[in-house]
Amino acid sequence: MRSAILAVLLALLPIVAQAETFEVKMLNGNATGGMAFEPDFLSLKPGDKVKFLATQRGHNAATIKDFLPEGAPPFKGKINQEIEVTFTEEGFYGIMCTPHYDMGMVMVVRVGDAPLTEMTLPKDVRPGAVKRIEQIVERNQ
Repeated sequence: MRSAILAVLLALLPIVAQAETFEVKMLNGNATGGMAFEPDFLSLKPGDKVKFLATQRGHNAATIKDFLPEGAPPFKGKINQEIEVTFTEEGFYGIMCTPHYDMGMVMVVRVGDAPLTEMTLPKDVRPGAVKRIEQIVERNQ
């Protein structure tokens, strides 16, 4: 019995090992503008992780309300602290910096292979965020 359990666990090991961890910096500004995530777009496989780095003070990473796949849990990191998130559900995730959301500090995470043209924004996304998301989509199509 022990041998069978061990064989199953060893068979699953390559699946777990394939997950990648990506790093995203939270910045006061970069080449794309003020208050920015770098990178501001990631394309992941289910099970991949993102570590949001507290590179400059005053930022956090959190999901935008209603801008995540069905069944995906929302998250909200603390200001000035790193947070690591595992993305399991396929679809599009809108990520914001809570204090700088109105200034357009957002990013898009795609899990799976859906084209960006299939992404729909919730109706209450703030105007500054919409503008930045449109720029992200345009750069990454």
